[in-house]
Amino acid sequence: MSIAKKMKYSISQSSMIRKMFEEGIQLKRKYGVDKVYDFSLGNPNVEQPDEFKKELIALAGEEIPLKHGYAPNAGYPETREAIAAKIRKTTGVKMTADHIIMSCGAGGALNVILKSLLDPDDEVIVLAPYFVEYPFYIDNFGGIVKYVSTRQDFSLDLAAIQDAIHERTKAIIINSPNNPTGRVYSQDEIDGLSRLLDERGKALGKRIYLISDEPYAEIVFDGLTVPSVLAACSNSIIAYSYSKTLSLPGERIGYIAVNPDIHEAADWIGALILCTRILGFVHAPALMQRIVARLQDVSVDVLVYQKKRDLLCDGLARAGYQFEKPQGAFYLFVKSPVPDDVEFVKLLLKKNILVVPGSGFGGPGYFRIAFCVDDATIVNSMAGFAEAIKECGLSS
Repeated sequence: MSIAKKMKYSISQSSMIRKMFEEGIQLKRKYGVDKVYDFSLGNPNVEQPDEFKKELIALAGEEIPLKHGYAPNAGYPETREAIAAKIRKTTGVKMTADHIIMSCGAGGALNVILKSLLDPDDEVIVLAPYFVEYPFYIDNFGGIVKYVSTRQDFSLDLAAIQDAIHERTKAIIINSPNNPTGRVYSQDEIDGLSRLLDERGKALGKRIYLISDEPYAEIVFDGLTVPSVLAACSNSIIAYSYSKTLSLPGERIGYIAVNPDIHEAADWIGALILCTRILGFVHAPALMQRIVARLQDVSVDVLVYQKKRDLLCDGLARAGYQFEKPQGAFYLFVKSPVPDDVEFVKLLLKKNILVVPGSGFGGPGYFRIAFCVDDATIVNSMAGFAEAIKECGLSS
């Protein structure tokens, strides 16, 4: 065998999202783009804010020494200070530039955090349904995944989390707004989780860290806000991305924010900076660092996504589908009309509709729709969704 056995296995378990995305490419070639309804990939289709475009053009023309040279591993000081200032303003937490490390998106941030944190066989609690890459990230550094299910409405099950914590528990990852469910955890849930981690940690004579994956923190609907884990939990750390906030997934720009009150904060900062380098990221993209420093109060028009959510939910409800209406992000996690979600996804595929089985997210019996698509895609797919549920003997 030419490649590592672990990678051979990992390839066999790799992301259903990408598989469906690639299937969509083939279908579009065969039937035409307008005849295929691709909801597989969370690729933001809302345009970048005008402010971003202006800053990009302006920056390209500026004379800056070593504009394309190496940056400090932790990122430019002025960028880190701009981010720290926003966090101070929005949360009241006394964040400084020293507590910010720029990253290659939230995925890069999570890998740097986990490498800094985990010893072999340390356990990390992952809440199901979950983002499909979490188990791979944890395994990268010898960690072990401990899966805990959320409640039926995808809210936190604190009793189940408590039962999962023991001597080897090192951290828990939360993702709010959540991919794939769109759930936003409430202030009461975050406060309760913080108390639980503190109490169980003290009982076990250790610290249990709260890692919050927040690429959708600004994509929230109906006037909701995302509670600050930094304000709620001292042993907390954030992985953030501008991929959704500014519609920049291809630019791979984000940051890590370390709670100033975290245990051994100096060691944390040192480890995160070192791991940024030795994992091969070196530093976050230089031009994007300079741009996001100037755009801390700018985001895409979230109402566009909210309208897409409502358009999709209204149509699927009329057809007879069951779901929890998402509070944020741009995903809808729909209950499959038949127990085998993979089989139902195959049925939708025959209607040229591409969604992702919930099994890939640790949520069997559901499927995920990414509604960051043109409105026409949503509207024109409804006939196929209605046909599919009728063929299962169900409808409104």
